[in-house]
Amino acid sequence: MGGFFGAASEHSCITDVFFGTDYHSHLGTRRGGMTAYSAAKGFQRAIHSIENSPFRTKFEKDIEDMEGNMCIGCISDTDPQPILVRSKLGVYAVCTIGIINNARELEEELLDSGCASFETMSSGSINSSDLVGALIAQKPTFTEGIRYVQQKINGTVSLMILTKDGIIAARDKEGRLPILVGKRDDGYCLSFESFSYQKLGYETCYELGPGEIINLTSKGYDILSERTNDLKICSFLWTYYGYPTAVYEGVNVEVMRTRNGEIMAEQDMANGKLPDVDYICGIPDSGVPHAIGYANRSGIPFARPFIKYTPTWPRSFMPQNQTIRNQVAKMKLIPVHELISGKKLLFVDDSIVRGTQLRETVEFLYANGAKEVHMRSACPPIMYGCKYLNFSRSNSELDLIARKIIDEFEGEEGVKYIAEYSDTNTERGQRLRNEICKRLKLTSLEFQSLEGTVKAIGLPACNLCSYCWDGKE
Repeated sequence: MGGFFGAASEHSCITDVFFGTDYHSHLGTRRGGMTAYSAAKGFQRAIHSIENSPFRTKFEKDIEDMEGNMCIGCISDTDPQPILVRSKLGVYAVCTIGIINNARELEEELLDSGCASFETMSSGSINSSDLVGALIAQKPTFTEGIRYVQQKINGTVSLMILTKDGIIAARDKEGRLPILVGKRDDGYCLSFESFSYQKLGYETCYELGPGEIINLTSKGYDILSERTNDLKICSFLWTYYGYPTAVYEGVNVEVMRTRNGEIMAEQDMANGKLPDVDYICGIPDSGVPHAIGYANRSGIPFARPFIKYTPTWPRSFMPQNQTIRNQVAKMKLIPVHELISGKKLLFVDDSIVRGTQLRETVEFLYANGAKEVHMRSACPPIMYGCKYLNFSRSNSELDLIARKIIDEFEGEEGVKYIAEYSDTNTERGQRLRNEICKRLKLTSLEFQSLEGTVKAIGLPACNLCSYCWDGKE
């Protein structure tokens, strides 16, 4: 995953991009970068690893030396970016978010056609932004080049290009990721997250549609290529990825999560599955608003039986050493014994992917005296590895706990019955839930239905990507 922020202003916009990019830190953990342009200094770029320290601490000194009325910044889970490109289109900086599944094939195609080389990372894979820049350079204009990228790639790519004349932005062809435009008296900005520019004094004035391309300056924006009607925005932006204050397609993340929890409680009450528990609790952080909604609708008190200690380790997956990662994850959970010992607890988590961390959390609760631990997943069972973003990607879909169990039950034939396994009202659905309960030591388990998720978001189902749940592209 990743996020980006760009601005074009009548005045210096370096600090705007610094703070705006930093507000995307929840979307990426590996690399951060900024590129500015001024007539006096030309293109200035800084890229740092943010695996073991926040974005803002790495770039505080860089922004003192940068200058310019146009600047872009990027948080990335993969590639160092923005990258600088020199081609027949001139010199420009490119940053991208998303996934290119056919990168190797495109690389070979470009090398065969005369492209000299690509920036290769230590992993051996090529820089996605470098590949996108090379594809764009195959065409006579930026607009045609970006359309070519959208046509050629298998996956998802949204991008920003900083030129000496403005910032070009393009939303991925199916709108799985958002790009919004903010307006202020002295200029405009571009952002993945809407809240990132509100604290800087910008107000939302436009949201790009699927495949749309615009050029932004301090005076405004021009549409270079019209949007399509192929919207398939990622549902997980609301369930898990998005920050609580974010708004996508007019729907706030926190509001959706609270409504989602209410719908889950309504379903449990209607089906006679509302357990007799002392407290409703959320797995922090994204599970908490889902749990608040569940508590509000069920009438059962909300409580926080454990707290995450985040001042020194805000993200447990940061350390490279797996042993240290596991220890950090354990160190972060600080129990409130009075709210656990002898209590029957129902937790809501944003999702259940592999189940490893959840099993450890359940064991932690029992070790601290919990009498019962019930679980509700705020989304349906994850049945497919994501083809479009980084979420739930793995070497094998059998790493996903639901698929692993289905395979153990029925082998390859089980794929035919995924819809039944997802449905709590079928025999297969109940069998899956009972087996997950057994393996994770849960007293009971239910998943939000796909229909409930769509209702909570409030957009038409045809405009939402639900591939990881139902395999429908």
